[in-house]
Amino acid sequence: MSRIGGAARFPVRTLALAAALAACTTPAQEPGYRLVSDPSESARPVALEILKHLAAGELEAAAALSNAPQRRLEVLRDFRDSVGEAQFRKLFGRYFAPENRVVMEAAIGTHRLLVWDLGEAGHQLAGQYFVELDGRFVMDDVQSSERAKLQRVLESRRRNN
Repeated sequence: MSRIGGAARFPVRTLALAAALAACTTPAQEPGYRLVSDPSESARPVALEILKHLAAGELEAAAALSNAPQRRLEVLRDFRDSVGEAQFRKLFGRYFAPENRVVMEAAIGTHRLLVWDLGEAGHQLAGQYFVELDGRFVMDDVQSSERAKLQRVLESRRRNN
């Protein structure tokens, strides 16, 4: 290495290698989304409605608020059967504990992601996905590019939590 003005000058190859390594370790950029702050644009009311149904064991009512209700009902029944009725209700009722709260709502077009900070569970982050259909939000149980982007937003938040 040569010295210019008292400072060491790194060879161009070293700088290029350092830049390449930095690029490899940089986390994937979050997809473009906007934060929802206007309650009239929020999926939160339907999220709470669904959680109330689930905490009460009303699987059919919760599944009816999905864009794939039959599939959602099957998933809910399978989960309830695996953990038992009482535990199922308890798990969904926990969302109403004061330590648990929505910390972010992200939107990409008509799709929404609610991010919950589950304070009573070591501040784990949980996500709920919604889509607006005919002027009303429903659970988003159909894969799409928007939902995949919102899943990356949640993964990024979990890494940085």
